[in-house]
Amino acid sequence: MLNDKLKNYLHLHVLVFIAGFTAILGKLITINAVSLVWYRMLIATVLMFVYIKIAKIDISISKKAFFKLAIAGIIIALHWITFFGSIQVANASIALAMFSTGAFFASFIEPIIYKRKIITYEIVFGLVVILGIYLIVQSEMKYITGMILGVISAFLSSLFAVLNGKFLESHSATKISFYEFISGVLFISVYILFFGEGFNVSHFNISASDWLWLFILASVCTAYAFIASVYVMRFINPYTVVLTYNLEPIYGIILALIWFPETETMSTDFYIGAFIILGVVLLNGILKNWKNIKARNTNKTN
Repeated sequence: MLNDKLKNYLHLHVLVFIAGFTAILGKLITINAVSLVWYRMLIATVLMFVYIKIAKIDISISKKAFFKLAIAGIIIALHWITFFGSIQVANASIALAMFSTGAFFASFIEPIIYKRKIITYEIVFGLVVILGIYLIVQSEMKYITGMILGVISAFLSSLFAVLNGKFLESHSATKISFYEFISGVLFISVYILFFGEGFNVSHFNISASDWLWLFILASVCTAYAFIASVYVMRFINPYTVVLTYNLEPIYGIILALIWFPETETMSTDFYIGAFIILGVVLLNGILKNWKNIKARNTNKTN
């Protein structure tokens, strides 16, 4: 039994490593961020559909529920577009550091969606996160556009994560992701047709290396990572999974330094700011878990 648990912990860290590697792929793929996300969501949708058919999963849904999931799918598409856009105009380290601010946004979004009070220590943590962002901004002003895109991406990520938490109360994770991916593809397709260059020859004229990285991104980093994370949560509690996924920017920044040392080596203030943000994210998760355990013990006593 211990061996099985250890295997699942290792599997979880592999999944977090894969999540961190997503930023590297964003740097390696040479097509623009909009096309990149279109291909990612399209390929992932096809792979997800194959999985649904093989596993014989029921994906029936009402029109009202589909509309809600469609809104979330558009938010996910915009999140990925701004995330990869941040990588392309700045670098992976900037995008990942800004992505870490998502927990700060979640502390304000969650009370609105779940109709609960704002927690005082989350406001304090938010102020510390702002300090971390300040250190990064003042030391790396040349990447300001990438930082703005990264912060927007973090906000959108927090928004859809909180929304998905609500959706999980009445739908399976597979159903949610499938319809969100389809909606994202349709949304980006409309954008490309009416506001982009259209689906001309150049849109599909992609190098062999880009096709390879895109397939890895859509299959391993999207479809597989999603299915595997659901599987892992059967054996590891959700708190551990969420807290471990907060290590994604750390893995990603380390990978970026190894893979692209000439463009990813940043100033000392950047790393201080980044690790202040990451430290706050991890501490926030630990405090939340401690409060949940204390509440459960109190309920048992009563």
